[in-house]
Amino acid sequence: MTKTDADTALSATELIDRKIADATDWRGKTLAQLRAVVRSADPEVTEELKWRRTPVWYCDGMLTTGETHTHTVKMTFAKGAALRDPEGLFNASLEGNVRRAIDFREGDAVPESALRALVREAIVLNRAGKKKKNTARKDLDK
Repeated sequence: MTKTDADTALSATELIDRKIADATDWRGKTLAQLRAVVRSADPEVTEELKWRRTPVWYCDGMLTTGETHTHTVKMTFAKGAALRDPEGLFNASLEGNVRRAIDFREGDAVPESALRALVREAIVLNRAGKKKKNTARKDLDK
């Protein structure tokens, strides 16, 4: 997809809708399913399109991205290394100190409840960090 004047008039949600619709194979369906899980985790989740038209979801900070590649749909959690992963969902970017990812391949099932729990944990982590920053700011203001 190329960015056009019409694209600039569309919201991030509409552009993500278009990206999913344009991916007519399994990757579009998988990205749509991942998006639905993330958005269902908390009513305050918002979405943007960044970096080469990648969907990014936020809730009190960045949560995760949804990248479509030739053979995978990659879901990268910004603070994944700090998250518990009792279901062993993370299977990519395991060597980093901060992020972790899940690569979905054609035919892979999306474990919706485990994924939703992981997204909710990422939200809790973001909110805890936000509270610490607000507390530190209040202490500085005294």
